[in-house]
Amino acid sequence: MAKQRVAVLLGGRSGEHEVSITSARSVMAALDPERWEVVPIGISKSGAWMTPAETRAALDAGNLSFVTDGAPVLKAPEALAALATCDVVFPLVHGTNGEDGTLQGFLEIAGIPYAGGGVAASAIGMDKALMKALFREAGIPVARYSVIRSWEYTLAQNDSMALIEQSIGYPCFVKPANGGSSVGVTRARSREDFHGAMKAAFAYDDKAVIEQAVVGREIECSVLGNEHPEASVVGEVVPDRDFYDYDSKYSGESTTQLYIPAPVTEGVAKEVQQLAIRMYQVMGCEGYARVDFFVTPADRVIANEVNTIPGFTSISMYPKLWEASGLAYTDLLTKILELALARHQRRADR
Repeated sequence: MAKQRVAVLLGGRSGEHEVSITSARSVMAALDPERWEVVPIGISKSGAWMTPAETRAALDAGNLSFVTDGAPVLKAPEALAALATCDVVFPLVHGTNGEDGTLQGFLEIAGIPYAGGGVAASAIGMDKALMKALFREAGIPVARYSVIRSWEYTLAQNDSMALIEQSIGYPCFVKPANGGSSVGVTRARSREDFHGAMKAAFAYDDKAVIEQAVVGREIECSVLGNEHPEASVVGEVVPDRDFYDYDSKYSGESTTQLYIPAPVTEGVAKEVQQLAIRMYQVMGCEGYARVDFFVTPADRVIANEVNTIPGFTSISMYPKLWEASGLAYTDLLTKILELALARHQRRADR
């Protein structure tokens, strides 16, 4: 089989820029060189699209971030020309303008196959408020939550605080509705913490989600597939601090533990796998996604969220769960790209 060209998009304008680059480095190193020719296209923190040569130079220099004043996508003819020569795209841009449906929409208009969720699934997966409302409507168990917009909070801080105290209580988690990698997330233990937590969330989004702090274990499951998705074995994250925050996930000094398979009963593991597939399908996901849960001391499974572009670093849970399920990292990447091509062909055949 002739090699196919795969564009790996990395970087981006969100707070997860560095995570994206780390994930992309790992993916590019692991892609089967007999099957794929890699074309890296970086996106700087300012939104400038870089040529493959510029991207390789930055990566070879060991840069953990792309800082350039180049042109945005529609004024970056060399980057666009390189993208147009590719058979499939592996978007690894986390956060805003990467996994929120906007980049997926651009690739749809361009008619280029791409890995992962489509426009709607990506948009829902990025917005925790929409995602939780969808799960609740589908009868999927979620923690108590409320949504407050920045203008509402500015006009009526005391009313907002009273609403949360009556409906959620402390401790609670305050999160930007649109975001990932726990950026801007705070555990508010009391009224004294709440204002600072809201300020931190609103630094990243105009909409905050306030959730009940569930007492339970953090369990994750990887899902892979288009029309007939499959679930991996389940794993457990044991953070080295109050919750699984950005530093706990990515800091070189983190002592967070990953247990694969998770030490849960067979019944709990099966329920997590079934719910993971159900959540994946309710959102309309295709390709791949990681699904996160809480499991209470009474073994009640509570849905947390679906991550449509999970981390792909060497220590990330998504590939590790599939490796434990018998699918090696390189083979997993090939499978994800084959699913992207198959979806594109299915739609072309309509």
